[in-house]
Amino acid sequence: MRPARFVCARPRAASRPLAARGRRWLAPVPLALGAGCASSIPLESPALSGWEEPLALFEEPQDEEQRRELDAGSFSGLALEDARDSLEAMLGDPRGLVVASIVENSPAEAAALRVGDILLEVDAGAGSIELAWPSQWGEIELSAPAGTVLTLVYDRAGSERETELTLVERVRPARRIATERFREDLRVGVVVRTATEVEARAAGLAPGAGAVVVGLGQASPWRSAGILFEDLIVAVDGEPVAHPQVVLDAIRSARKGQVLRLEVVRAGGRLEVDAPLTQRTREWKKAYIPLIYRYENDGQERTLSFLLGIFKCTSTDAAWRMRILWIFSFQRGDADRLDEMDA
Repeated sequence: MRPARFVCARPRAASRPLAARGRRWLAPVPLALGAGCASSIPLESPALSGWEEPLALFEEPQDEEQRRELDAGSFSGLALEDARDSLEAMLGDPRGLVVASIVENSPAEAAALRVGDILLEVDAGAGSIELAWPSQWGEIELSAPAGTVLTLVYDRAGSERETELTLVERVRPARRIATERFREDLRVGVVVRTATEVEARAAGLAPGAGAVVVGLGQASPWRSAGILFEDLIVAVDGEPVAHPQVVLDAIRSARKGQVLRLEVVRAGGRLEVDAPLTQRTREWKKAYIPLIYRYENDGQERTLSFLLGIFKCTSTDAAWRMRILWIFSFQRGDADRLDEMDA
């Protein structure tokens, strides 16, 4: 019997048909060398356990009456969205704000803007400002009086253009923007949401700016630092929080051991908090030495065995089972009742 040979299939010339070669070809079979080592490790960290998110903070504050009493500011007729949520974000580093809608017969329509245009810069007479967050536009509409002429630089289909837009008086409040929640569970364990317009403007911020703390992990380092539920974060290391993403970006880009300086509004007053960061705990999930030792931990059940299974122990938070010499077996676990307490 001849020893088996491994044949490497090579590209064949297309000029001669296979039938004309007078030989039989076999379809190449891929060699599964190392297939037993195929990786099944998780692509993402598991959900963090031990969250505390008060039920009352899941609901958006009922402050619509107070919002309608606020100064309405000026009107442009533009509804803008973050370019990070647009198609441009898939094509590269997004810039500016995307025009989501335009009110008919508004200053924006008179300025010949279109849905899909990307506003890059605005000059209200005090110097050009690069646009990155919708709250920046909200600040302009609130601070610039009616009659202010804005010079806009925008992108349309890859071509930069310029136009002028004249703000007019707003006759009724802008539409209410629903709040959004954002979770960070790798280095802090915190849930923040966008501030309502009432909360933001009470803290001197534009609509959409700021980040309200509405959830914390049980082991979050921000707990020991003094951060409380409903704290409104207005700055991180001196950078204004124009959107909760500013807080998340600062957390994720911080160096190991770095402490973030948070400026927080609490009960109408301002304070600064030095907020440390940590990282995910690493634990053994699986260890295997053929015929000698084996350990597995899937987060719920832990299994330990060695010496061809002479000893094997399986445990969970509710029970454990032990086997010795494949014959003796012991099991202990929680009963269906609580211990009685002495009177």
